[in-house]
Amino acid sequence: MIIKTDPSEFQNYLADAANYKGNCERVLIPESESEIVDIVLKANKEKKKITVSGNRTGLTGAAVPEGGIVISMEKLNKVLEINKEKMFAKIQPAVFLDEFQKLTEAENLFYPPDPTERSCFVGATVATNSSGAKSFKYGATRNFVIGIRTVLSDGEILNLERGNIFADNYTFNFNSTSGKHYSFSIPKYEMPSTKNAAGYYCKPNMDLIDLFIGSEGTLGIITEIILKLLPLPQNVLSCVVFFNSDIDALKFIEKARTISYESRKQNYNNNIDALRLEFFDGGSLKFLLDSFPEIPQSANSAVWFEQETNSDNEESHMEKWVELITEFNGDLDNSWFAFNEKEREKLKVFRHAVSWKVNEYIAKQNFHKVGTDTAVKDENMFAFFEFIKKLMEENNMPNVIYGHLGNSHFHLNMLPESDEQFLTAKICYFEICKKAVQFGGTVSAEHGIGKLKRKYFELMYNENEIRQMASLKKYFDKNLILNFGNIIDPKYYE
Repeated sequence: MIIKTDPSEFQNYLADAANYKGNCERVLIPESESEIVDIVLKANKEKKKITVSGNRTGLTGAAVPEGGIVISMEKLNKVLEINKEKMFAKIQPAVFLDEFQKLTEAENLFYPPDPTERSCFVGATVATNSSGAKSFKYGATRNFVIGIRTVLSDGEILNLERGNIFADNYTFNFNSTSGKHYSFSIPKYEMPSTKNAAGYYCKPNMDLIDLFIGSEGTLGIITEIILKLLPLPQNVLSCVVFFNSDIDALKFIEKARTISYESRKQNYNNNIDALRLEFFDGGSLKFLLDSFPEIPQSANSAVWFEQETNSDNEESHMEKWVELITEFNGDLDNSWFAFNEKEREKLKVFRHAVSWKVNEYIAKQNFHKVGTDTAVKDENMFAFFEFIKKLMEENNMPNVIYGHLGNSHFHLNMLPESDEQFLTAKICYFEICKKAVQFGGTVSAEHGIGKLKRKYFELMYNENEIRQMASLKKYFDKNLILNFGNIIDPKYYE
């Protein structure tokens, strides 16, 4: 185990991609599960707070310590098994997502979850139930986790396999592999039906593994993961199409989404069935113009869509998408079609450039990032878009809007240029979160709550419901040492 006690040696462990900064006493870098158990046992006895750190690509402060010690998972980075026959992989949590996907693709296998920042650790994506653009077709990380090992605050290890332990309505009763008995109730509340990564996953008769997925390290420390894999698609049709107006782009997305849902329901193989539907507003395109001068000057919005194809249906799919582009006045002549993997990678760079350029801008301004992660019900997508555009105009707030609008999931990033504008941006953020909840949605569709979004989390759940969550955490973590402050404000433990 590596131990860092000199603050000059661990400054990079004290901030995340949102530019949120913290402090700690020391950083511990274990190389095995047994070392993690030893750390946890000692910390629990001393009631010392532990913050679990991945690659700190998050945007919510979840991996940023507020005192205590940091456990960096970086050395638990092995791919233990890729089973082609049974189509699963067993890995340690610090495997990079990008590297893992390349390894599986080399075996003609496919792992769909694709958060924008692919330099994240896979373990962190499980801890936050991350998703990304492909969640429009495949859903979030939860759908692909079939097993985890997790170290609890008392050093106990739970080895959870999907399908083994279920709640009886809202109550769990089970024994761990060591023979310890667990009996507890989960909170009773209604989660939004949208894409959602806010708070504990709780449903009657649920699988126990789902309680730990998305729990942001507050219930246990994940040390091993088993992931379901799919056959690698033969080919993917990929295109960025430009529009003269936001409304045309949104209507294009709405119809493509509707057709895709119907194709899946009816099991159609020769119709539109989008893998992703990504939106960029005019502000995003202007923000990217220096890096991508080939963006048409007349473009006021854009959509990046993809669809899986094969040699039998590729041509017919292309024809259907061209018809849809034409129907909604897309600039077909200046659209960017990718016909091979190299060209597809260029479109990925274009999409991801928005995020890193925003983060770069925020870091230069030395502000915390003020970027929404809201999703609403599909029927409220247009009204929500109009609300946030009007709010930005009324407050003269520089901004860019992009996101996974196949899931009506908006990333509005405000770009304040002064302390006064930064304060205004925070007020706007609150109003946007409130409106998202009113529209049946969530304040965090894929990034989690962490420490930065706790007050917005309170818009989704009432005091009694959050206190139920606090009681659940205390059942597993009596001394409140594991990632204390993530998801639940400390006041709810009083």
